[in-house]
Amino acid sequence: MQEIQNKMKYILLFFSMIAFNLNTFAQPPADNSGGVSQLFSKNARGKGKISGVVVDDASGTGVEFSTITLYLQSSGDLIDGTVADDKGAFTLEGLADGTYRVEVSFLGYDKNMIDDVEVTDGKTVQLGEIRLGQGAQTLEEVTVTTQKALIEEKVDRMVYNAEQDNLAQGGDAADVLRKVPLLQVDLEGNVSLRGTSNIRVLINNKPSTIIAASVADALRMIPADMIKSVEVITSPSAKYDAEGSGGIINIITKKNNLEGYYLNVDTGVGLRGSNLGLNGSLRKGNFGMTLGGHGRMFYNKAETDMQQTTLVNGISNVTNQFADAKDNGLFGRYNLGLDYDISKNQFLSGGVRYGVRRFAREQLQTTEIYADDMLQSTSLRNIDGLRSSNNIDLNLDYLRIFKPQQELSISTLYSRDDGNDNFVSDNLDENEVILSRLKNLNDNLNQEVTIQTDFQTPFGDNQMLELGGKGIFRMVNSDYSYLFAEGTNDFISDATRPAGALDYEQNVAAAYTSYTFSTANKYTFKVGARYEYTSISAIQDGQNIEIPDYSNLVPSVNISKSLKNFSTIKLGYNRRIQRPWLQQLNPNVDVSNTQSVRMGNPNLKPELTDNVELGYSTMLGKTYLNLSAFGRITNNAINEIRYPLDSVAGAILTTFENIGRERATGFNLFFNAYLTPKWTLNGGVDGYFSFLEGQVTGLDGTTEVQTNSGFNFGGRLMTQLQLEKGWSVQGFSFMRGRRIELQGTRGGFGMYALGINKDFTNKKGSIGISAENFLGKGWNVTSELVSPTFSQSNNMLLYNRNIKVNFRYKFGSLNPQQTKRKTRGVSNDDLMSGGDNSGGGMDASGQSMGGNAPKTQGKKNSSNNKSSKQKEEKKDEDKS
Repeated sequence: MQEIQNKMKYILLFFSMIAFNLNTFAQPPADNSGGVSQLFSKNARGKGKISGVVVDDASGTGVEFSTITLYLQSSGDLIDGTVADDKGAFTLEGLADGTYRVEVSFLGYDKNMIDDVEVTDGKTVQLGEIRLGQGAQTLEEVTVTTQKALIEEKVDRMVYNAEQDNLAQGGDAADVLRKVPLLQVDLEGNVSLRGTSNIRVLINNKPSTIIAASVADALRMIPADMIKSVEVITSPSAKYDAEGSGGIINIITKKNNLEGYYLNVDTGVGLRGSNLGLNGSLRKGNFGMTLGGHGRMFYNKAETDMQQTTLVNGISNVTNQFADAKDNGLFGRYNLGLDYDISKNQFLSGGVRYGVRRFAREQLQTTEIYADDMLQSTSLRNIDGLRSSNNIDLNLDYLRIFKPQQELSISTLYSRDDGNDNFVSDNLDENEVILSRLKNLNDNLNQEVTIQTDFQTPFGDNQMLELGGKGIFRMVNSDYSYLFAEGTNDFISDATRPAGALDYEQNVAAAYTSYTFSTANKYTFKVGARYEYTSISAIQDGQNIEIPDYSNLVPSVNISKSLKNFSTIKLGYNRRIQRPWLQQLNPNVDVSNTQSVRMGNPNLKPELTDNVELGYSTMLGKTYLNLSAFGRITNNAINEIRYPLDSVAGAILTTFENIGRERATGFNLFFNAYLTPKWTLNGGVDGYFSFLEGQVTGLDGTTEVQTNSGFNFGGRLMTQLQLEKGWSVQGFSFMRGRRIELQGTRGGFGMYALGINKDFTNKKGSIGISAENFLGKGWNVTSELVSPTFSQSNNMLLYNRNIKVNFRYKFGSLNPQQTKRKTRGVSNDDLMSGGDNSGGGMDASGQSMGGNAPKTQGKKNSSNNKSSKQKEEKKDEDKS
């Protein structure tokens, strides 16, 4: 719990400032020359304590990081104050005997005043539950309504509350992540954090095998309307898997903790995509069930223009290539979640999640090849590519609570993804008559079995010990083959391209311990260590690949300090390892584009990264400001490497290697401002300098040392205006500059959107319209790659203009009930994220439904005086 008290001091800078009047906390103490105020001077404080738990009056859930202010009952003098942890618990310490008034407040809630709280003989006064009803709070001249803050800053992460994003309706998770501070998402959906794509993506703290194939495809499976918040964990503690050198992204989906039933219909139609979702819930007593299904389809055009030059055996080959492409995708996720309260302190939950995906690209490609400025050949090809998969996740979780904050959990997960990445290429003459055909069949299986246990226990009021163990049993199989056909004849095996197979097994055994300690002068220390042992068995085409077992000890340290004026400074260090993911290992040779060939490398070793982060947060008037600086050093870095092929004139092979070193230093600046009571503006700038150095081995066995360096940058700006009668307007813009790679740069791009939304008067639904990139033809992304033996310029034009209409409506009857205790789930954040758009999908639900937590009644509760109108509005809000 003390770990959270660190975070409380960090979050204090934002939530506390909005939750109650700044001048109240900033007022100086009364004259300490004598009288009552002298009694509460530093030297006169006693040993008394006041403790309690702040909860939402409607749902019974803890109101995390709410503000508690302590006054002397007789004079009203300000005595002390604190902020609750993420479960709503708080403790005020060092109090002299006397009678006090406790004031509890938080953004979007009515204040709760508890009078005549007596501290005698230095004892602890337990207030129990203190309930807050939703209302409005005032900050100077700004009235902050029940809308939740867009950004929350915690000691090891930043939280983006996507529920406030109207523009995301009808989109997917990539549309949401583009607006999250610290993240960059390209037009294909590939995600990077502070410049590195070596990150882990979780859904409700749970992984899925399909994520290891491709994050880009996975994000397309998650409807934006399902996302409640996105957590960007920049400094993971020892509790998390050591994998993910850049950090962890945890996508939290919407859940329901209310008694009764409901059915939510969510649909949208647009020029580039449409969606339909049905989500229902039934909860009665100790039993709860959720059942949902979401489908999304998209359709888009693109143009590509590539020019590349290779130098092989003294001959300069130039390739000019142009293609018209059409993308079509269909993604679906279906989930069933069950939970049962065994007793008041034992909870059981389980779930089944099934997903399907289908991504097809059709393109007509023209290629011209020149040798020493002489045209050698011209080809016309029609290429149909199809990536599809079916995946299933099964989880069963148990939680036992011995006493407040002392918990034992056992979690299990089975995850399996059966997928394929196939293409058929037709070689055409100038009249588009088929001359020959080539087919690639690439079937993949990715399977994981995980079991883990976690235990935590507090020591006193300012210490917390966490420890646990975990086992992951992972299996990857890839079977691939090529078929050939003359004209329109039947396909036969291609003798020039033999079939192959990879059987890859990886087992990880891990144990961790973490210790949190808070001091009276507002320092918080969280230190931990994690040990992981990895064993690997790999067989390619019947031959063993010698990959030695390895072990890693990864420490982590996080320190935070609460300063004056609600400012916080934090310092973090952690070491991370990065294991290769499926598409980086897969040895299948992808020649869907004969001039740009791709293949994986099953001999890859893990990379090791040391990260340092320094952050500062404060409030400047009505503006929240966060500034952080970071640095990282990566050894054995896994990077894309490209070589010219001597077997195909003008062609380049792209594969993966452990190149050597990668260093990056940079900064992140973010702000959130209330311009008026109903108008907010937020945005940020990201920048970092990267240096890459690696020894690249060519296909002929020769090696060369290459280096590259440069500045990378990006930014975003978002505004939202609440109008009368349920209308709202939102605007968004995003830009990412060029990205430095070992052998060149990858092009930058930008996007913008504008939308308007209308809530129905009964608050059960809404309708809206939004437009994206509505000016011009589309975005042109240019990438430049260079080396001593080749150069490549690649232009991609995406017709991503879009107009979409969204509609949602809710049926059913829900009533608040006791807080549901969420059981801990498996969190396999240990594989490198898919850095390209070739592969799997992602769990779109991943819900872990919990049971009822033990409940105590507070001494006093003055929050039940809400008007009936407020209660009805709260009830309508909870239905969502």
